[in-house]
Parts: sequence; structure tokens; C-alpha cells
Amino acid sequence: MNVLLSLFLHILSFSLTVSGRPATFLQDFRVTWAESHTRQIDGGRAIQLILDQNSGCGFASKSKYLFGRVSMKIKLIPGDSAGTVTAFYLNSDTNTVRDELDFEFLGNRSGQPYTVQTNIYAHGKGDREQRVNLWFDPAAAFHTYSILWNHHHIVFYVDEVPIRVYKNNEAKNIPFPKFQPMGVFSTLWEADNWATRGGLEKIDWSKAPFYAYYKDFDIEGCPVPGPTNCAANPGNWWEGSGYQALNALEARRYRWVRINHMIYDYCTDKSRYPVPPPECFAGI
Repeated sequence: MNVLLSLFLHILSFSLTVSGRPATFLQDFRVTWAESHTRQIDGGRAIQLILDQNSGCGFASKSKYLFGRVSMKIKLIPGDSAGTVTAFYLNSDTNTVRDELDFEFLGNRSGQPYTVQTNIYAHGKGDREQRVNLWFDPAAAFHTYSILWNHHHIVFYVDEVPIRVYKNNEAKNIPFPKFQPMGVFSTLWEADNWATRGGLEKIDWSKAPFYAYYKDFDIEGCPVPGPTNCAANPGNWWEGSGYQALNALEARRYRWVRINHMIYDYCTDKSRYPVPPPECFAGI
């Protein structure tokens, strides 16, 4: 009986500290901007975001999390999407010292590759952009985009292919986000002053409205407020030995992306950084 009780309490504790399942939208999220431009689909298991000349829109998780993994399936704007940005990111929602982990999908002119920009803010410092051209049409079907965040590194995944790794190099005095919980956000907005070819390609509003779709909302992490020992628990699956570094297959895929699909890396932009930032020498 004591063994059964102990097992029950362990399972109960796990369920209280870790949220992990493909959820309906309203289970974990709320609309934060332009409710009239968001539509729930399939009983709330999917959502449509709308951008037109009146407004963009956005949503955010009801809770913040400290470490874990967040994953969504997204179908981006088809056709001529130049000047639009569909963003999926984690944000501490603090001003001067915010932490943030960004996926930004930059619209394109029809027939050109879709570009995904990633960026990392740690202790208020960002400007760590990298850009990758996707090797498929992300508007033709849903694809999975994930962010893994643990004490060892941050990894951005596209369909389980790592496209960006930012290691914890605090030992070398390089900031790493680990003190502030972050919420999960998404927005669809107009950014034709910079998004496509540096702002050369403007939105064609005759193609509006623009639609992006989300489904399979999956957050696994330590909610805050929550049990105080969750974020430091080495037993969390995302802190396990298999998630502390890329495995051999992931490393090969990562090299493939970097060699064949990366089009911009702030570490090699000598016009911005004549001397590259210190993390560029620390194995990011």
C-alpha cells in the first residue's frame, strides 16, 4: 500500500510540474492582440491568424515556463507573402533585461525560398540573428517548429532538424538565459520596412488578407508559479543526458543546414561586428 501511495504521489507531482500534450488553443493560450483577427478551427485544436490592412494579431501562453520544450505545427502564408512576419517565440516579457528566443518567418515573393530568422536575447542583449532558407515550402503543409531550452543549451528545430544551437558558456562570462521564466508568444504582422530583402520588397495589399495556421500546441516545461524545485530538477526529461548535446544524427543534420541553407550569420558580419562577439568563438 505504501508503495502504491508513493507511486501515485510521484505521478501526481509530475503532472503538476510538467505540462505536455498537444492541447486545444484555449487550454494553454489567450489572444493578446486583435481577437477579431484570430479564428479557432477544429474545435480549438487549430487556430488561424489573419493579417490585413487594419491589423495583425497575436496570442500568448497563459503561463510562463522555466526550461523545457515548446513545439507547434505551423502552416505559413502561401503565395506572395513579402513584407509579412509570422513569429513564434519565448519571451520573459521584461523590458530592459529581457530574455527571448525567436523564430521569425520572413515572407517572400512568390517562388522564392521562405527564410526563417532566429535570434537570442540573454540578459537584455540580443542582435544575434541567423537566417536559414527553408528547404521545403512551409505554406504547402504543416511543419513542426520547436525550441528546446535546458541548462546546457538552446536548440531550434525544424521538423526535428536542428538549425540553431546556443550553448551555455557562462563559464566564459557569456550570458545564458536561465533566471527568468518565459511565456510562449506568436504574432502575425506587417514589417515590410525590413522583412523581405531588407525592406526592398513591400507588401502587396491586393493579396490580403494573409493567413497563417497553427495546431498541435505542445508545451513541456516547469510552469511559474509552480513547484519551486521543478526548474532545478535534473530528472526532468529535457535535462537528461540525451538532451545535453546534439546526438550524431542531429549533428550531421545541423552541419547540412549550416553548409547548404544558412544565408546570414551575425558572427561573420564584419560590417556590424569588426570583432565578433565572444560567443562566436565559444562553439555556438
